[in-house]
Amino acid sequence: MAKVSGSELIARALLQEGVSTVFTIAGDHILPVLDVMADHPFRFVGVRHEEAAVHMADLYARSTSRLGVAMYTTPGFANSLPGLAYAMYSEAPVLSISGSAELAELGRGAMQEIDQVGAAKPFVKASWLVHDPRRIPDFIARAIRLAFSGRRGPVHLTIPVDVQEIEVDESEVTFYPPEQNHPSEYQGAAATDVERAIALLHAAERPYVIAQGPAGYPETGDVLQRFIEATNLPLFTEDMARGLVPDSHPLCFGYFERGLNQAARLLPQADVLLLLGRKQDYTITYLRPPAVAATCKIIQIAPDAEAIGLNRGVDVGMVGDPTAIVQQMTAAATTRTWAPKPWLDTLRAAQATQATWTANLAKADAPMHALYVHQVIAGMLRPDDCLTFDGGDFCHLGRGYHQAQLPRRWWYLPNLGLLGSALPTAIGAKAAHPERRVIAFTGDGAFGFNAMELETALREQIPVLVILGNDSTWGIDHGIQIGVYGRGVATELGHNVRYDIVAQGLGAHGEFVEKADQLQPALDRAFAAVERGQSALVNVVIQRFVSPRAENAINRIKTGLAKHAGGH
Repeated sequence: MAKVSGSELIARALLQEGVSTVFTIAGDHILPVLDVMADHPFRFVGVRHEEAAVHMADLYARSTSRLGVAMYTTPGFANSLPGLAYAMYSEAPVLSISGSAELAELGRGAMQEIDQVGAAKPFVKASWLVHDPRRIPDFIARAIRLAFSGRRGPVHLTIPVDVQEIEVDESEVTFYPPEQNHPSEYQGAAATDVERAIALLHAAERPYVIAQGPAGYPETGDVLQRFIEATNLPLFTEDMARGLVPDSHPLCFGYFERGLNQAARLLPQADVLLLLGRKQDYTITYLRPPAVAATCKIIQIAPDAEAIGLNRGVDVGMVGDPTAIVQQMTAAATTRTWAPKPWLDTLRAAQATQATWTANLAKADAPMHALYVHQVIAGMLRPDDCLTFDGGDFCHLGRGYHQAQLPRRWWYLPNLGLLGSALPTAIGAKAAHPERRVIAFTGDGAFGFNAMELETALREQIPVLVILGNDSTWGIDHGIQIGVYGRGVATELGHNVRYDIVAQGLGAHGEFVEKADQLQPALDRAFAAVERGQSALVNVVIQRFVSPRAENAINRIKTGLAKHAGGH
């Protein structure tokens, strides 16, 4: 009977699922599987830090709706944990695979031994130790099934080095073809719930729809747009839902960020709120008044029951595939007449003030305001460009300014707020879509976390453009410190550090911009470099400013301090 190794079983199981790209750093405990996989049609993207490997797998997965795979050895697994936490927040179907010391050595102080399974559990949907090579296809199939079920997320497998090397009879191994392994499409909601939701929306004077991540899981086509057009309901989008309906559509009011979108600030006036895949978390003030009126009716659709009514009871809650439920709601809506409501004019009037708000901030002084930089860049972008945003003030303003016209092109870091993700996620997006231009927006603070991944992009011939806003500080936190405490502590960075020269030293095209008249030519040269296949970095000196995000934080902290000082 033919023999097959555990490593060969890993390779076959991944190939069967259509995996072609693996983000990794080689190390002792995965050397056997890497060597075997090298004889199969896998592309290995060798990174400089395992956190970045997960970030790359994350956006590779979310931008394709396919599995992202990251592999590492035991110390690399420890490095991967921030990336796994990020992937859990971003709802990315990522398979994390790490090696370990031999099974018989675990618990005896083996080489680089840590409790990987236990350490991963808080950051993934599930974490398992594969103890028998014959179970490898089973565990991989199970992990992938879970990663794509309900609210998506990462799953971790620890596969000890001896499990990779042991050979077993092929007859003892069962593979699970994708058509047998993956669950069927989610069912829609009960017809009575759909009708109740439609009745509430139809009767509303000031309806408000927010679509978030799960609304964009499958290739939904124009499902959401047909619903909005059938009902004349105003839509705001976030995360993976960005671009499902283009921001230029008359019923789409752009990114739901109350500090950056004037129309979004009218949420307290809504009398019916439809949360389409959207969580009831802190970014919407847990739906508490006055952020959402106490009298507002709540309709919530989510792929996981635990999200429904988490912080506020709902009038209609539906668990299932948001896309399938939206299709049901569209069908139900067509039995009614949906005249445009005056509320749309109110939202459009607020939206019209956005240009004035931007113009008042977007100054071309030296140093330039961040919004001016984004304004110039926006004029050079194409609808098909993929944008990734880090955290921090420079990026906060960018995500509020840059529009999303197509699905899966606009990516902001999830609510975990883990800095440094823009560059590695950009590499993941470019690896998945080499035909697209990919632009990463980052700050001088955030860039430092994964800066060496620029070398990865160059070595692996995955050209990306990095736009770095340089204010020589941890900007948002410095602004909050000054606003609340009157001084900055541990928030200063090196003055006008030449990150462009660092990029040049790695082999990238680098530009340094201090004045407004230098910006457009520098961007032209940088885009040209990327078109030639060379990654580029534009280091733009920007002024320090207090962003709307920082202003909100200052007010929130001051209110909390006053409350605590009063003994309440």
